[in-house]
Amino acid sequence: MSDTAPADPPATVKCLVWDLDNTLWHGTLLEDEDVVLPDAVREVIVGLDARGILQSVCSRNSHDHAWARLQALGVADYFVVPEIGWGRKSDAVRRITEQLDFAPATIAFIDDQPAERAEVAHHLPDVRCYPAEDAVKLLGLPEFSPRSVTADSRKRRTMYQAGFRRTDEQARYTGSHEDFLRSLEMVMRIGRATDDELSRVEELTLRTSQMNATGVHYPDEVLRGLLTHPGHEVLVTTLTDRFGPHGAVGVVLLEKHPRAWHLKLLATSCRVVAYGAGTIILNWLADQAARAGVHLLADFRATDRNRMMEIAYRFAGFDERPCDCRAPATGNAGQDVQLLHLVAERRDAPTTVQLVAPDLTDPARASRTVRGLTCPGR
Repeated sequence: MSDTAPADPPATVKCLVWDLDNTLWHGTLLEDEDVVLPDAVREVIVGLDARGILQSVCSRNSHDHAWARLQALGVADYFVVPEIGWGRKSDAVRRITEQLDFAPATIAFIDDQPAERAEVAHHLPDVRCYPAEDAVKLLGLPEFSPRSVTADSRKRRTMYQAGFRRTDEQARYTGSHEDFLRSLEMVMRIGRATDDELSRVEELTLRTSQMNATGVHYPDEVLRGLLTHPGHEVLVTTLTDRFGPHGAVGVVLLEKHPRAWHLKLLATSCRVVAYGAGTIILNWLADQAARAGVHLLADFRATDRNRMMEIAYRFAGFDERPCDCRAPATGNAGQDVQLLHLVAERRDAPTTVQLVAPDLTDPARASRTVRGLTCPGR
């Protein structure tokens, strides 16, 4: 049983922080070099990793000695941002939380010593604390059982590890930001969503707030309906570079009308804001709309967190000017949703990333112009 009662229903744990001596392994490393990792605990480590739950270490030991033992046991790679040293464990758990940029309520801590758990709970009351004997039960607890496990979830640890290496290199890089981005050898792929990707698409619409144009959550059943709807495009953006995959980082929901394409949702992961992912997607959409001879409309609902997304739309040229092309889309938005407008023009390809994307233009409409559309100021 947990020392702290989680909420009902409990929020999913995003990172479990392990103590080592007599918790992760049997024995005390300073007293016995041959500490033992039980098979049941190894299964928990592997199982949590497969569910996309990150794991770290907080232990009073010599870092090099303990890390060498984790490597010898074949589990060192499962742990990110380890804190192995001699200070207070609450301070170590706080540093782990900050390095991962997670809310304390998404962190769990497991330790065999009641005093250590109490110290962490006192200073970090939102962190959930568990005694060592609960280790073998964790896979059966609801807070360690995400509602869905996506392809990206299963790669979450490796993506975070690649991110840390990427950040370290950027800190040492002496050139311009654009030169650094080019040095990453990034490849962005935009493609039509598959059934397997829908869970990640739903997750992006649910979790992304800073780079979500409307804040609307599209549940799985709605997304599946749009996949088969001839007038809609459900697009997923993925990003990779020489350090590894970023996974799915963007989602686009687009409804096509004869005179305008309606961008009902654009959401991108906050992890790729510095790479200009939102701007690259918007420029690609504008170029596709220009090639199809249609205008581009976009829903935007201002929140207290998505100011950066509004700037991306404005920088791309969207405004509120009236236009005849708005008619099919005006009834779809709520009162607090702005319907932004863009007369699409051809855009240059990005210079910091290789873009691989489909052709959204309908061959039957490829040569159609915007004749019949009234757009003041154009």
